[in-house]
Amino acid sequence: MRTIIRSYEHYEDARNVVVRLEQAGVAAVDVSLIGRQATGDDNAAEGAGLGGAIGGGAGFLAGLGIIALPGIGPVVAAGWLVSTLTGAAAGALAGGLIGALSDAGVEIRDAHYYTETVRRGGAIVSVRVADKSASPVEKIMNAGRPIDAESRRAAYEREGWTAFDERAGPYRPASWSDLT
Repeated sequence: MRTIIRSYEHYEDARNVVVRLEQAGVAAVDVSLIGRQATGDDNAAEGAGLGGAIGGGAGFLAGLGIIALPGIGPVVAAGWLVSTLTGAAAGALAGGLIGALSDAGVEIRDAHYYTETVRRGGAIVSVRVADKSASPVEKIMNAGRPIDAESRRAAYEREGWTAFDERAGPYRPASWSDLT
């Protein structure tokens, strides 16, 4: 088994990838989604709630809920990765996201990048998959317009970013419309 992870600029893009994975027969137990859902105002909790309502439906998306991550704020989340956050890591959820990603085989540098991407309003989809099934899963995930991780990390670093810092607080773009 290995973990394939992609980040997406918009929650809706990530949600659509999850729908396509489910339609392709990927087991819901092997898929995770964590992301911010902007509503056009600064009420992140309301946005996360709206994302859960929009995301609801049959299968995996019916399990979407809201969790608050220190340094990130409320996010719409579901899946195996989330269960590791709400279990033993409760109380240190943001560090738990980095740790959960790292435990899943994601390099620590990349785990910081993915966590920062969620903090800045993006979403991540992670899939646990057998090596023989990786190619079709990657195809589906790549068709969903993922963020180029290396380019985005370089942009973050040009701004002075070095690693996720939960003390930085939730990221607030100039306007929530920047996220849509």
